[in-house]
Amino acid sequence: MTRRDCALTLAALLGGRSLLARQQPDQNQSGPGPGEDSSPVIRVNVDLVNILFTVHKKHGGELVPNLTKDDFTVFEDGKQQTIERFSRDTDLPLTLGLLVDVSASQMNLIEIERDAASAFFGSVIRPKDEAFLITFGKDTELLQDYTSSPHLLRAALGQMRGDEVGGPMMGRSPLPNTNPGPIPTSGNPKGTLLYDAIYLAANEKLKSEVGRKAVVLITDGEDQGSYYSRNQATESAQRANAIIYSIYYVDPWFYRQYGGFGGGDESGLRKMSDETGGRVFTVKKNHTLQEVFKEIQDEMRSQYSIGYRSTKPERDGSYRKIEIKTADKDDVVQARKGYYATPNDAG
Repeated sequence: MTRRDCALTLAALLGGRSLLARQQPDQNQSGPGPGEDSSPVIRVNVDLVNILFTVHKKHGGELVPNLTKDDFTVFEDGKQQTIERFSRDTDLPLTLGLLVDVSASQMNLIEIERDAASAFFGSVIRPKDEAFLITFGKDTELLQDYTSSPHLLRAALGQMRGDEVGGPMMGRSPLPNTNPGPIPTSGNPKGTLLYDAIYLAANEKLKSEVGRKAVVLITDGEDQGSYYSRNQATESAQRANAIIYSIYYVDPWFYRQYGGFGGGDESGLRKMSDETGGRVFTVKKNHTLQEVFKEIQDEMRSQYSIGYRSTKPERDGSYRKIEIKTADKDDVVQARKGYYATPNDAG
């Protein structure tokens, strides 16, 4: 499987340490032919626009498997495109970033999140998959870099502490500042750096990877103090070709004690997920976090992939809208809304 070297030196390391991401040689850089099925080797063709997506029934939401190339029509900026590559990518390697909210509003939920995420890593991560773990609250903390080991991921989950319980996690490595602006750090604490965490995970960890990429968020959607905006966070995921799956998890008690109801920002999470081809999963009494993780796992193992050569080949940096339609009007396609036409962002 192809994994490009994304040797990443973190700029503001506590204790002067550095983390290096995976380094594996390229194995194959040629794209498969039209209609060719996928194989365990990821093939990259920078001239093709590659879209990962799932299909659900309009009523009931069940995943729709076993569709063929002829069941789909692709449009870019309203103009129909010719599909050159189609496959069901149920077995391709997965690169996954789990981002967990440890701010004060999530403090009472952390133990549940830890247990459910531990089971999720154990069931979804296979030897050819890799994942990393980031927590965010007053800081953005990389608790575990890329690994295929569920054991290491579980150990990192065991180190999660809420902002109000353990305070800033001294000794961990904060994600780097990739913008001249002042990213809040442990010396300049803020509230909930949700958008910063997404931006940095996509830009620093996922952008230089190839293949299937996803960000899974566990949060109530509230952001306080991020340097980056929600739009910038969404764009960073789009440019990294990463899907955002948002788990909307609210502690009603926390908000009630301050005279509020509901809590968080579910609509903001929905906008980010919809734009990148993911969706929002809401945790309720009759819809547990464990069940949500199972649904996300099923989605990530039931994806289709379409590749087409744009009728507008110029890589001018513009944003191109994408629409995928199915022959069956009862089917709904869940895909990213578009891409940025630069050489690095099309694939």
